[in-house]
Order: sequence, then structure tokens, then C-alpha cells
Amino acid sequence: MILTLALSLALQTPPGEESVAPYARSDANAGATPFPDDRLWRTFGAAPGVARIVDRLVELNQNDPRIADIFKGQDLVRLRRVLKEQFCYILGGGCTYSGRDMKAAHHNMGLQTADMAALVENLQRAMRESGVPFAAQNQLLAKLAPMKRVVVTR
Repeated sequence: MILTLALSLALQTPPGEESVAPYARSDANAGATPFPDDRLWRTFGAAPGVARIVDRLVELNQNDPRIADIFKGQDLVRLRRVLKEQFCYILGGGCTYSGRDMKAAHHNMGLQTADMAALVENLQRAMRESGVPFAAQNQLLAKLAPMKRVVVTR
């Protein structure tokens, strides 16, 4: 009890200083509600399959002359991590998404519809190369599609 009180007092904001709100982590930031079970997660090959798809997606995007410039100077390690979390969460794999919400994550990027179309084409290719059935691909894409309203700003 004394330790709890001491920690509580130590963590309080000193008088005259404003407290800063912590970064709000929320699965809601993933941009879509998850599927109700892990059927699609398993169809995508679970963690190894999703990792393979995300790694290939990032590689394709970096080498795609239509959108490669968007990825220059980005933290690609973090990008891979949050995409894997996002796909795992949405596909019902039981993961927690630690990334920012879609609007904040794409703020000031000036993304256009053509950029989004190129990324989707690359995602479809990565899923196809990993052997994800067409119907399963479409189910994931249907979950991701509404994000366009927030991500595309031009």
C-alpha cells in the first residue's frame, strides 16, 4: 500500500506543469473491424503467411516507379511491423495494433487515388504469390477499401 501511494505521488504532474496525454493506442486505429473468427487468418497462412505478404508488399512498393518515392525516407522496419499487426488484427489473428490511426499515419503525404491503386495492385500480387485464394483476397480488400476516404487527400 505504501509503495502504491509513493508511485501514485511520484507519477503526478508537479504543480504549474501541464500533463501531456500519452499516445492513445487502440485497435480502432487499425481502420477496420476484425473478422469474427480466425478462419481468414489461417487462410492467409497465419503469422508466417502474413509476414511473407507484408514483406513482399513493402518490397514491391519500394520498387514500383509509380509510388517508390512515397516510401523513401520512411521507417520501413516500423512500417512492416504495423502492417503485420494491422493485417493480423483485421484477419482475426488476435494481434493488437500499435500503430497510429489511418488519418494520422498518412497526414501530409498528399496521396492520390492512383497511389492507392498502385499499392492495392502490389498487395494483390503479394497475396497471389503467397497462394491466398482470390475470394479471401477480396474479403481483406473489402475491409481495407473504406480507408481510402481517410488516406487519399488529393
